[in-house]
Amino acid sequence: MGPPDNLAERTEEQGGKPTRRSQPFAALVGNMQPTRAALPNLSTLELLALHAAIADELRRRGVTRSANTPVGDLAEHLFCCAFGWQQAPKSMRDVDATDNGVRYQIKGRRPTERNKSRQLGALRDLRDHRFDFLAAVLFHEDFRVWKAALIPHARVVEHAKWVKRTNSWRFILGDAIWALPDVRDVTADLQQAELSWGRAPHRQATMSALGSLPRLGAAAP
Repeated sequence: MGPPDNLAERTEEQGGKPTRRSQPFAALVGNMQPTRAALPNLSTLELLALHAAIADELRRRGVTRSANTPVGDLAEHLFCCAFGWQQAPKSMRDVDATDNGVRYQIKGRRPTERNKSRQLGALRDLRDHRFDFLAAVLFHEDFRVWKAALIPHARVVEHAKWVKRTNSWRFILGDAIWALPDVRDVTADLQQAELSWGRAPHRQATMSALGSLPRLGAAAP
């Protein structure tokens, strides 16, 4: 993804500054502080192995569908949980979920302190109207839901910009998008779906397992 073409686009792209850590995450990390504090003592290979193990477990639980960065898969999972949509087969082009014939393309973005961009992943063949709504979500750095919206295809076309070098359309999920006609703010819906994870029966067992990892259990020196 290349940089914005001008200062105005950079300002729009960055939008409001997300909080670095959301409150629910801060409480969770408090219970895991010895584990987190020990991470700097691990080698790069050990960290990569731990990252892979976590990615595999998220995929096993159905939260993600690949071993890639979880933003896209997490966005799909949350929207489908919140609204009861059916995830589309990966072979279904430009459609990530459906509901009674309505087609949704789902995009997520995780702004960070290092990269505050709100530019979503590339949109292709936008004029062909292969989806009816763009379901888009912004995440905090800890992957908690920050803001989310359902955007009609027509509004996406109006506000997307063609990028010749990538042969795709660029769409920036700035704050102004939520004020557009027909755009639905679904932040609360996704946050409610997110809260259901805290009630999952596997959470306590998972926390206990993390706390008992042999290389991560010792307090920081």
